[in-house]
Amino acid sequence: MALIGNEAARHAFRAAMDSGALHHAWLLTGPEGVGKGAFARLAAHRLLAEALGAPNLPPGLDLPEGDRTTALIAAGAHPDYRELVRLPKDSDKPEGELARSISIAQVRQLQPLFATKPALSSRRVIVIDAVDELERPGASNALLKNLEEPPAGTLFLLVSHAPGKLLPTIRSRCRRLRFDPLADAEVRDVLRGQLPEASSAELEALVRVGAGSPGRALRYAGLDLAAIDSALSAIARDGDPSNARRAALAKSLGVKAQQSRYEAFLDRAPSFIAGFAVERRGAALQSALDAYDMAQALAATARAQSLDAQATVFELAGLVARLGLHQARAMD
Repeated sequence: MALIGNEAARHAFRAAMDSGALHHAWLLTGPEGVGKGAFARLAAHRLLAEALGAPNLPPGLDLPEGDRTTALIAAGAHPDYRELVRLPKDSDKPEGELARSISIAQVRQLQPLFATKPALSSRRVIVIDAVDELERPGASNALLKNLEEPPAGTLFLLVSHAPGKLLPTIRSRCRRLRFDPLADAEVRDVLRGQLPEASSAELEALVRVGAGSPGRALRYAGLDLAAIDSALSAIARDGDPSNARRAALAKSLGVKAQQSRYEAFLDRAPSFIAGFAVERRGAALQSALDAYDMAQALAATARAQSLDAQATVFELAGLVARLGLHQARAMD
């Protein structure tokens, strides 16, 4: 599972591994969807494989096909690896809605493990994805005790999208490893690997809505974002003086069956305006910046207050229409 992007973070962790003095707790920070969780799992696999003395390992963090450690973890049978994530609310529906947090019970289930030495080698690894989602205060405090008095041979890899929300005492026990948004070309490479049948237009629309986050882009796969972009481009081009295009877009996205595409539109409309602003100067630039601020605020309010979807789409598209009107006036 080769990673794309954030080479500096990967090299920094590899250097720490090679130093022989690897810190016991790492806080992997950065925007959601840029590969922190994938890195944590890959690093955990490599750490355990090296501790086990796996032969013929390639440079870096990758593992060869058929590696024993990877097979054990995939089967849920590695005694020295644990991963804490939010569990389904209903245990009978593993694909259903997830719990709001990682519970204190999940953290406490680690304690019997810590009462013994690692089984296969001198090392065990705990991945928590994401540590921001620990139940508070119980689960956070339970984890803190382990970070303050780390069990022998145990290394923690903690994924965090919002480290400022963590207990300061948790942050202070960790070494931070920063992950940044990916370049568009890197996001495109990830998407091509994950969506081999997607059209070029759809890939480009996903790259734009991802804004450096392949994970975010993949959430909107299959929602025909290219059609949304096409509709917004048409509105921006002529200002939609008859309101027909805005009304058609609002009608198509405002029904309950289109909820996922509506959510995608709330993300896409502000970023579409931002892209429009990049190419403007003077009064046209100021108009685009004002429209962007209003679009951001409206999209946030629509989510927080569950505003009427059709009315919200029409109003956001109206902000896009103003860009076309302003451009037309500037050319007169």
